[in-house]
Formats: sequence, structure tokens, C-alpha cells
Amino acid sequence: MSHSFFAFWEQLGENPALALFTLLTLGVLLVNGWTDAPNAIAGAVVTGALSFRWAVLLAAVCNVLGVCCVTAVNASVAETVYSIASFSGGPRAASVALSAGMAGVVLWAAVCWWWGIPTSESHALVAGITGAAVALEGDVSCVRWESWEKVLLGLLLSTAAGFWAGRLAGRAARRWRGTDRCFRRLQLPGAAATAFFHGAQDGQKFLGVFLLGVALVQGRQDEQTFVVPLWLMLFCALGMALGTGLGGRRIIDRVGREMVTLSPRDGFVCDVAGVGCLLAATVLGLPVSTTHTRTAALLGVGSAGGKQADWGVAGTIALAWGLTFPGCAALGWGMARLFLHLGQ
Repeated sequence: MSHSFFAFWEQLGENPALALFTLLTLGVLLVNGWTDAPNAIAGAVVTGALSFRWAVLLAAVCNVLGVCCVTAVNASVAETVYSIASFSGGPRAASVALSAGMAGVVLWAAVCWWWGIPTSESHALVAGITGAAVALEGDVSCVRWESWEKVLLGLLLSTAAGFWAGRLAGRAARRWRGTDRCFRRLQLPGAAATAFFHGAQDGQKFLGVFLLGVALVQGRQDEQTFVVPLWLMLFCALGMALGTGLGGRRIIDRVGREMVTLSPRDGFVCDVAGVGCLLAATVLGLPVSTTHTRTAALLGVGSAGGKQADWGVAGTIALAWGLTFPGCAALGWGMARLFLHLGQ
């Protein structure tokens, strides 16, 4: 794609398929901000370390930094999403199928947000794209299983490591001295670091799918040159921040008040555990879910501190996680079949 924003803007006016895909991508970015990004700032908000407004601003700035800094050094997460499945059938059919998959992701995320369930839009994204590709091709030969292996490995590691790290850090924190005021202050860099790695992880995934959509519209899906323009990084990061500002409170209340009651010490410990796991995954190039990592860390910290977590709420969230892959794959497949039929 063009490195110039103005050249891309001209292409939008000339290509309706590209304009539709761009709008759908923006929609997914917004719902990611509603349902995924709030996890980065949930601890700081519920303990009173930051007001919701200032927390959203912090998340926006750190998301931008995370996307730009990490993508400039290592774009392997974006490349994994870019190559999750192959699309054929020509530019028109391929772009229609991908747009349908994105529409399915928006629908899934909106339903989960309505119920206050913090699902992973990154996992919804790869499942929706894969379902749409299968609908276009007619079989699963289009699926690139080596990319899916990284996604599934990231899922298992992020959940298990998040809970384990949270539990260990929670136990260690019992010996730490400090007032609530001190730990509230420590939560500021903790929330900033979590938002930074949220941008590094989820921002890269949306960069990957956006580049895939542009490539399909242009009739190609080559992986020889993978260059991400700066304006596209800003577009993705600001889209997520806008979504957090519009609807993030519902998710923050769900994970930070209903599932586990957090003290300032617990909030800081959760930040430390989550950031450690996200850092390791980003260095290894594994596309993990910040939602899964943070929520698992919250449960780990709560169980280590002797607090009684609401396992009913946790079970509802886990059920939504389990349904994300098959649900979004089915939605992507169904929407793609519908879009392709209407487009004939």
C-alpha cells in the first residue's frame, strides 16, 4: 500500500470496496476499545489511582507508543495475522469475503460488550478472517496452520502464565511494605506499561488485517515486503482509544469490581504480572490476548491474596472465551456466504 496518507485517501474515493473495508476495520477498532483495551486501565480506575478520563488519555498515548515503537522493531505479530489464511477468486470476491468476516467480528464484539464480557477481539479477528476465507474457497485448504499454531500457543501461554504470574506476585506482595497511597502511585507506570503492550499486541493485529485488506483489494497477498506506514499505526491506536472512551466503563466494572475486588496493592501486582507476560510474548512474536492475560492475572492475584473471586462471573467470561473461536469462525463463514451471494 502507499506510504502516503493522502494517496491512500484518494484511493478510498476511487475504490468503494476499500472504503467499505476501512469503515469495517474502524468499527472493529472501536469495539476492541470497548471490550479489550479497558483491561489495561481497569486496576488503576477501580482503586482510584486514576479517574476514568485520565486513564483513557493514558491508554491512548501508550497505545500509540506501543504500536509505533514495537512495530518499528518487530512486526512479527502483524505478519502472523496477515498470513492467517489465503484468499483467492479475484480482488472483488476476496475483498467482499474479508469485509464480511470483519462484519461478523463487529457483531460478536457488540453482543459481548452489551453483556459486559471482556472478549478478545484479536482472537475474534483471526477466527472471523479464517471463516470468511473458508467460505470463499469452499474448504479448509486455505488455512495456514503454522500461523494458527502461534495463535493457539499464545492463547494457552497467556492464560496459564497470567494466572501463575499473578498468583506468585500476589504471594510475594504480602511481604511488601507500603501504604495504599504508595501503591496507587505505582499503578500509574503499571497501567502505562500494560497499555503500551496492549498497543504492541492488539495494535499489530489490526495493522496486519488492514494491510491484508488493502493487498486483497489490489489483487495480491504477497509477503515479500511488509512495511507499515506511521499514519496507519496512529489510525489503529487512536481508533482503540476512542472506543475505550466511549464504552470502556462497563468492562472495567465487570473485571475490576464484580469478578475480584482490588486493593491498590492488588492492582499494582496485577500490572506487574500482566506486563511481564505480555513482554515475553511480544519478544517471542506470539499473538496473545491482553484480555486473557490481564483477567487471568487478576484471578491469580485474587486467589493468592485470600480474596474470594466471583467464579460465576469468571465462568461466564471463560465460556465467552471458549465460544469466540467457533462463534466468530461461523459468523465469518455465514456473513461471507451472504455477502458473496448478494454480490452476484
